[in-house]
Amino acid sequence: MTARTIPPMTADPVTTLSAWLDFYRATLIAKCDGLTDDQLCTASVRPSSLTLLGLVRHLAAVERHWFREVLAGEDVPPLHGREAGTGHDGGIVLDGTGFAEARTTWDDEVARARAICAAAAPDAVGSLDGNEVSLCWVLTHVTAEYARHAGHADLIRERIDGRTGV
Repeated sequence: MTARTIPPMTADPVTTLSAWLDFYRATLIAKCDGLTDDQLCTASVRPSSLTLLGLVRHLAAVERHWFREVLAGEDVPPLHGREAGTGHDGGIVLDGTGFAEARTTWDDEVARARAICAAAAPDAVGSLDGNEVSLCWVLTHVTAEYARHAGHADLIRERIDGRTGV
């Protein structure tokens, strides 16, 4: 089972926010532990087509967008073939990608995000649509995105095999 580290109860804001993000990253992957590719592609909460594999793909795209594009200013192509703002599904719609490939992509984007955060000053800012956005704001937003999807993952996993908790 994927290990999760409880965030520190006393730390600076960037350390605290980064630790909470890592906690929810581990939560997502723990929900995928021990399942087959078929199970990871199972949309088990009707009428939604949401799957655990789709969530991993989507959150890799979230990592890429917020850390690489917004904070680091990198010009990188979207992971799933469509530009943001044009109906981009964020990887939630499956295209035959298996979990091993999706997990490798997710691991790579998480590693890049961590490196960007480690190199950034605590008051670092990026740009989103011509507006400044702070490192702390991005960490908070991405953590909220993971927390929301961790709830989805809980329901999906419970419907697949009855497993609850982490």
